[in-house]
Amino acid sequence: MKTTAARLSALYLLLFGAFAIVLVFYMASVSVRILAGQTQETINEETSSLVRAYERGGLLFLVRVVEQRARQPGANLYLVADANGRILSGNVESLQLGVLDAAGWTERPFFYQRYGEGDSAAPGGGAPTTGPHEAIALVMRLPNGMILLVGRDLGEPERFRQAVQRALILSLGFMGLGAFLIWFFVGRTALRRIDSVSEASARIMGGDLSGRLPVTEAGDEFDRLSENLNTMLSRIAVLNEGLKQVSDNIAHDLKTPLTRLRSRAEAALAGAADIDDYRDALQATISESDQLIRTFNAILMISRFEAGYSAESTESLDLAAVVADVVDLYEPVAEESGVAMEAHADGQLLVSGNRELAAQALSNLVDNAIKYTAGQVESPQVTVSASRSGGEVRVSIADNGPGIPAEDRQRATERFVRLEKSRSRPGSGLGLSLAKAIMTFHGGRIELEDAMPGLKVTMVFPASRSAA
Repeated sequence: MKTTAARLSALYLLLFGAFAIVLVFYMASVSVRILAGQTQETINEETSSLVRAYERGGLLFLVRVVEQRARQPGANLYLVADANGRILSGNVESLQLGVLDAAGWTERPFFYQRYGEGDSAAPGGGAPTTGPHEAIALVMRLPNGMILLVGRDLGEPERFRQAVQRALILSLGFMGLGAFLIWFFVGRTALRRIDSVSEASARIMGGDLSGRLPVTEAGDEFDRLSENLNTMLSRIAVLNEGLKQVSDNIAHDLKTPLTRLRSRAEAALAGAADIDDYRDALQATISESDQLIRTFNAILMISRFEAGYSAESTESLDLAAVVADVVDLYEPVAEESGVAMEAHADGQLLVSGNRELAAQALSNLVDNAIKYTAGQVESPQVTVSASRSGGEVRVSIADNGPGIPAEDRQRATERFVRLEKSRSRPGSGLGLSLAKAIMTFHGGRIELEDAMPGLKVTMVFPASRSAA
């Protein structure tokens, strides 16, 4: 009884049994009342018929009619007695004392004995006080003082009541057997599945994060629960793997700037006490510290977006305006680097998002395109375009630089990944990763394609419903 299946089976059996008992007794009582009503109606009709026979032919004719009806198979009880209660005619040999004392319906069922059924009468030939037969009857006194009794044996209603009782006992027995079988076959199966889920959960809590809950082909609520939990475990595994990668990358990529900070401080202390040298060392330290702060801020933002929540608010914004602002901001940088920059936008492009985050993602991608195109080709060029395609708004940044090999494009969006082996250019390897996290926050995605030559990076936003 410590299992839910056993408790539910017992509860269902108890409730169903209680309702079944109430229903059976209600139906039995209603049926008995109906039979009793029909019996009384039949007796009233018989009595009226006999009274009319008495009125037509007197006592002798009444006795003949009673004798005739008493000999019929399945006859009712018929009795004609004198004023002292002595039986003159009918199919009743003896009655329980007091039945003929008052006219009308008998107050309660009485015992009687038919002719030829043995010696169950009371000692001295009196009326029986108990016996195998019970009946109800209508007693009438005729005008000459004679007594007429017409009754009905209660054996049929009693047999009906006994049949109902047997049916109730059998039904309760079958219900008990059914409840046990349900528990044994259904409940135990459910318990085995719950046990398997518990065992898998114990292994996962023990450190095996690659384990998953078992899923059968039943498609029931256990499978749906296991599938949801497996999805959650997969998400947790991805986050843990990301955390591990972040830890490893932080230890690897931040070691160099921290070492430079320490080296500059040592060099400034070891050198001559010159104010200008100290100032230069402090300026370089501040610049390096700012880069570290930006790196950590980017890491925090990426982690927050990948965790699936953010305090940033969203609104309806026009990506065409965002593209124009970012291009205006980076045109001087591109011109200084010798990169030709173009921008194209198809009218108003409405999406639901955060303007600052969308601008930051676009700025990262434009900055990367300029940085990795300048000085790499003879006529470096960066093109920013925005257009609507079906239910999506696509913002693409294409360049004619060296691009990224197809096998490295997926890895390029991971944190701290820098495909440049020498790492001579400034950066932390978080630009594409941050843009990907921002697109995930907006319910979109980022795509890397070959621009032939160069690289084409596309931010895909779901179009706003209010857009035309």
